[in-house]
Amino acid sequence: MQKKVLVSGCFDLLHSGHVAFLKNAANYGDLYVCIGSDKTVHGLKGRYPVITQDERKYMIENLACVKECKINKGSGLLDFMAELEEIQPHVFVVNEDGNTPNKIELCKTKNIELIVLDRVPTEGLPARSTTSLRTNSIIPFRIDLAGGWLDQPYVNKLYPGPVLTISIEPTIEFNNRSGMASSTRNKAIELWKAQLPEGDPILLSKILFSYENPPGTKDVAGAQDALGIVMPCLNYHHYSQDCYWPTEIKSIDDESILSWLEKHLYLIPLDPRTSNYNVLANTNITKEGAKNLADAAINCWEAILKKDLKTFGSAFLASFHAQIAMFPNMVDETIHPIIDQYASKSIGYKLSGAGGGGYLILISEKEIENAIQIKIRRKNLM
Repeated sequence: MQKKVLVSGCFDLLHSGHVAFLKNAANYGDLYVCIGSDKTVHGLKGRYPVITQDERKYMIENLACVKECKINKGSGLLDFMAELEEIQPHVFVVNEDGNTPNKIELCKTKNIELIVLDRVPTEGLPARSTTSLRTNSIIPFRIDLAGGWLDQPYVNKLYPGPVLTISIEPTIEFNNRSGMASSTRNKAIELWKAQLPEGDPILLSKILFSYENPPGTKDVAGAQDALGIVMPCLNYHHYSQDCYWPTEIKSIDDESILSWLEKHLYLIPLDPRTSNYNVLANTNITKEGAKNLADAAINCWEAILKKDLKTFGSAFLASFHAQIAMFPNMVDETIHPIIDQYASKSIGYKLSGAGGGGYLILISEKEIENAIQIKIRRKNLM
């Protein structure tokens, strides 16, 4: 008797990457595909799929490698629970960026074998993702390593300090609402389509910042988002008191430092935060808190320049603690068990996004299982 294999996902804009993934999954047994409903996709991604649930189901169940396709009845990233109980699979297959701690724990609890597949295109065909098809864009994302929130005047007016960012290549389909400046990136795609234009990165950052925040904008997106996307490599931008734009910008393109960062940064995928989550509720913004955040970011920068991993991890964690002391809603109750699971495996950690969404970023000397590593955009890549 063939084993039952379950995969779950959106599968919007069906492409060669989807087909390759499904064919590989079918190598483990009879393949059951469970797709997110239109309502669930909207809740997770903030937009409806291009292809409706019924049409997606029709296309997938007519692939030769698929035994059956179902539309999930639930919501959230574990919207397939009712279907899982019905199918009773022996194997659950995910790709590397869909391998979340919740799925790992679910498979352990249900005694289901978990298989993680790399995104490898069929020979002779280009790598595909739904995001790349939607945007046809290689515009980068950004990660703030330390000091996040100091680019907001209501924080830096209490105490000045830097924000550290790295520009990262879109090597995987990073989650929306993940704290990696996806909203600003979407504005960059509106402006420039497929890639960043040539020109002075600081001037281009100002253009993007102004485009995202036209006159009358109520909640101004911080400048670190535009700078973090457009400025290549590793960047330090210092915000003086009560200002939106930094008074000092420093960039590091030293290959030994960038490769060192890539080697020690690991991302654990988490559920994206819900669209109605309010990270600015329950704030406790104080001068002491802003100073703690600034001091941690400075210590983080100095440790990176020295490639001092232990101090970097300690300062990285201190920056995160300083953030959540002022913005408690950056963490919700669901994220604590996952942090507890990985804290002992890392030297330092923080969340990429508010409210437990996006990715848990870990600093580690050793390789971390089920984690994703990033590629920092160098200066010669536009």
